[in-house]
Amino acid sequence: MPVAIDLSAPGGVALALLPEILLTVWACVLLLLAAWQHRDPDAHRRIGGLALVGLVAALVVMVWFWKSGTRPAGLPLMIALDTFRYAGAIVFLIGAILTVLLSLRYLGRERIAVPEYYALLLFAVIGMLLMGGAADLIVLFLGLETMSLAVYVLAGIKRRSGTSAEAALKYFLLGAFASGFLLYGIALIYGATGTTNLTVIAFQLSDGGLQDSALLSIGVALLLVGFGFKVAAVPFHMWVPDVYDGAPTPISGFMAAAVKAAGFAALIRIMVTALGESTAVWQGAVWWLAVITMLIGNLIALAQRRLKRMLAYSSIGHAGYLLVAVTSGTPAGASAFLFYALVYTLMTIGAFGLLAALGRDGESEVLIDDLSGLAAGRPWISFAMAVFMLSLLGFPGTAGFIGKWYILSAAIGTGQWLLAVILVLGSVVSAGYYLPVIMNMYMREPVERRPDLSASVDLVGAARGVVATAVVLLILLGVWPNRVLDLAVDGSRDLRAPALVTGTSP
Repeated sequence: MPVAIDLSAPGGVALALLPEILLTVWACVLLLLAAWQHRDPDAHRRIGGLALVGLVAALVVMVWFWKSGTRPAGLPLMIALDTFRYAGAIVFLIGAILTVLLSLRYLGRERIAVPEYYALLLFAVIGMLLMGGAADLIVLFLGLETMSLAVYVLAGIKRRSGTSAEAALKYFLLGAFASGFLLYGIALIYGATGTTNLTVIAFQLSDGGLQDSALLSIGVALLLVGFGFKVAAVPFHMWVPDVYDGAPTPISGFMAAAVKAAGFAALIRIMVTALGESTAVWQGAVWWLAVITMLIGNLIALAQRRLKRMLAYSSIGHAGYLLVAVTSGTPAGASAFLFYALVYTLMTIGAFGLLAALGRDGESEVLIDDLSGLAAGRPWISFAMAVFMLSLLGFPGTAGFIGKWYILSAAIGTGQWLLAVILVLGSVVSAGYYLPVIMNMYMREPVERRPDLSASVDLVGAARGVVATAVVLLILLGVWPNRVLDLAVDGSRDLRAPALVTGTSP
């Protein structure tokens, strides 16, 4: 029997926010431990292990919420209790868990002895959970800022690196600029509708004849500008290559996968729950954002010779694919997002994890040509990298292919045929930078610049488990995706505003 929680009572709100509260308390405990043991060079590993405990506990609570059918007793006020929140949170938490596992040895190797790293990672996850579960624009903004402030610091946590400091400063300045747009957009939407609650906004738009409101249109436009920065959509992408290049590689993977997924989860919730019946206000703008993001992200990635920057521009192209799912404005698009977000998290964090094993000092100098001949000395690592590249490309037999097919189905289901064709063309272009990675590993001799690369690869311990797990899941979901696809459909079934589903006023 479903569990109903009264969100008008303080106890009910506390129960609804149990995963976030648990992580907040745990992050504060980690901060105290970091302050107490900051001179201990091995403290970061112990604190990393404790961070895993907190993340797994929050994951268990979210799974329990989903399995028990936890629902609000009435309309959601500030926080949502629906399957979309639970499914999105599981993706974010999986991304964070994988990032912690990749970081355990990496921080020591790169001499980033900062135990606060894991507490900041937990604070970022708290913000992501609030974003994905926000039923009100104010909660969404608070979650966004909580996540952003933590990630700003994580991007520049390599204190001895000027590149890392530049990445953090650039990310902070542009992120603050984007937050201003987002907040102003929220203010204008409030001015047009008289509320910041997503469900009430949906009712106002369906019953109040506000679709032609200039105030609403400008507010939605500013909201899209703010989200465009956060999800790295063109033309708001200029911070991505430098920030990913300067940040520690596990954090680059975390930003490319989990942070991006949180931004899209919040955007989809707004577009489907609040603005699902007013697609004329925003669908055209998102359509063009998707087109230029797919094309420009993939075309610029073709010119990259450094592996880390290539992955950065690749993530911009994938933001375009996810924008195609947003453009549909339907629960089917939300389902496609959930499946692709999980798959993209696995293949992106796995690729960045291998990159972290291939290089030193931030890995920004690792060239695609440096991988030449790697398969001869490290066949299993080469096989893993090949799986990640083929899945990012969307090659049949991998989970990436199923994810793109699902997004295409959502686009075609709403009549977006041209957008679907452009997505396919973007994927074809991406073969020009994914396949050379595989060709260098398997079809070329080692280069003079890195003749001993296979001997210096450092993939051991938890990082090896992360990469192996990601490879197995990507192959398994490529041939047997049914169960996860069903979960993705279930994860989006409650996304429509209750007022519109029942036809009653809140």
